[in-house]
Amino acid sequence: MLQRHNDLNVNINRLYKEAEVERINSARDARPSNVWSLANALSQVLEAQRRIRDHIAVTSSVYSIGLSELCGAEVFLKMEHHQTTGSFKLRGATNAILQLTEEELRRGVATASTGNHGRAVAYAAKAAGSSATICMSKLVPENKISEIRQLGADVRIIGSSYDEAESELVRLVTEEGRVIVHPSDDANIIAGQGTIGLEIVEAVPNVGTVLVPLGSGGLSAGIASAIKGMRPHARVVGLTMERGAAMKASLEAGHPVQVKEHQSLADALCGGIGLDNKLTFALCRDLLDDVMLLSEKEICTGIRYAYKHENEVLEGAGAIGIASLLARKIPSVRGPVVIVLSGRNISLDLHRRVIEGEHFAFGGPW
Repeated sequence: MLQRHNDLNVNINRLYKEAEVERINSARDARPSNVWSLANALSQVLEAQRRIRDHIAVTSSVYSIGLSELCGAEVFLKMEHHQTTGSFKLRGATNAILQLTEEELRRGVATASTGNHGRAVAYAAKAAGSSATICMSKLVPENKISEIRQLGADVRIIGSSYDEAESELVRLVTEEGRVIVHPSDDANIIAGQGTIGLEIVEAVPNVGTVLVPLGSGGLSAGIASAIKGMRPHARVVGLTMERGAAMKASLEAGHPVQVKEHQSLADALCGGIGLDNKLTFALCRDLLDDVMLLSEKEICTGIRYAYKHENEVLEGAGAIGIASLLARKIPSVRGPVVIVLSGRNISLDLHRRVIEGEHFAFGGPW
């Protein structure tokens, strides 16, 4: 085991050197900062890791006895819900905000969010001495809204969908001069989320399959870029809810499309990907090996299993990877498997009701 980790550290150091050479060679290109190239994707993730490592938690990858026995392969849980703000979103938000100028920090930042990104932006902005305005829709759970307000952010509740909330950003930029921190379709956000992939490879060097919650694509694109850059033969599977899955619908259409947003236990995965999507659509199209849909009932089962068998409190999006294994949605499981547990920010009342067996028929009667 020790030799394996020593070999991995050598490989990581080699990748850092290669990434630095690539960065120097590509410096001649007059590329804007918000560009993501598959050719230099790994170098961008490595650079993000350097930038944020003193500001975020390196989360554990914990072996699951029960899920391993169920699948007939080693299964590890990537505990990203143990991140400071309760979800992976702190990585991307921190990577973006740490690159702002002093003048931009004085102007303050703004974003649209389904909850977890807003909390991460509020936290990172406060840590950097800036202010944050978070736009959300009426569908965002109250516990996520109150947690953002507790961080001192200005919360704006706009409309009944993420897309409506996002429209407020235009006014914030044009009238108040705020700096947008996009929740997903941004190179700095993607690179920050991609650092999870580096940690996965460090913890499970021979990883065969990575199961990732899929919303607007920042997490999946970032992790897939890192995993495919270091372990090209590993499978990366995106997981999302059945109704209102914007990325899944867009991939099937061959271009970004707008879908109706529905209430879901996996609320963190709701919202559109943007009709003018520049990065995450193409990255998910090119790097994800598959996308699977989970019903509300299956997501409920994942939440219950995590609590009763793994002693972990997870929100719907965070439990969707466990749910996919329990529902046998992953064909031909190639181990070792790593499941990204993306968030824990579920209201305690809702969690209690799920654990007690209450049915949430968001998609119709069960």
